[in-house]
Amino acid sequence: MPAMTLPSEHPMLSAIVDDLAARGWSQQALFLPGELIRALAAECRRRAAQGELEPAAIGRGDAQTIREAIRGDRIQWIEPGDADCCDRYLEVMDCLRQTINRELFLGLEDFECHFALYPPGAFYRRHLDRFQDDDRRMVSAVLYLNDDWQAGQGGELRMYLDGREHDVPPEAASLVVFLSGDVPHEVLPASRDRLSLTGWFRRRGNDPF
Repeated sequence: MPAMTLPSEHPMLSAIVDDLAARGWSQQALFLPGELIRALAAECRRRAAQGELEPAAIGRGDAQTIREAIRGDRIQWIEPGDADCCDRYLEVMDCLRQTINRELFLGLEDFECHFALYPPGAFYRRHLDRFQDDDRRMVSAVLYLNDDWQAGQGGELRMYLDGREHDVPPEAASLVVFLSGDVPHEVLPASRDRLSLTGWFRRRGNDPF
């Protein structure tokens, strides 16, 4: 697969920024080519098969705990150089970071993300993505990796928006971006494995840990 990035002037990136400015969230279908989505899904499944994905915790630092009654996904953080498909995704998200900074002046310094696999029946209760003692996470981004997702299989991302609910099905190549401290959300249980890349654009801040 040849190297692939989205230029900073790509209209989809501008649409995301416009949405963030107007309403605090954006939903884009077919954000990346199918071949890259399939490669990322295969990489997630490979890591899961080798036991590299671990139960996700809540909290941070010494206060982290595993509580499957709140969160049931298994994750592994991505680092540059891990896999070619991951590096291509990180390049695209850096283009988005630069576009957000240029248009919204958020001072985003980096992007962290992990694979997330929710087995059948797993969920994540309603929450915000920003920690109470660390406000570096500014913008959340979730890319879905699930081919042939069918209505009725569940797994929606439910966002709570000004008194209403908005559900996003985890269909392959869909991207959801939202302000981390402003949009409460949850992951509903599904009847099949649910794969995603979940990440956060962060600004500089003081980390107490």
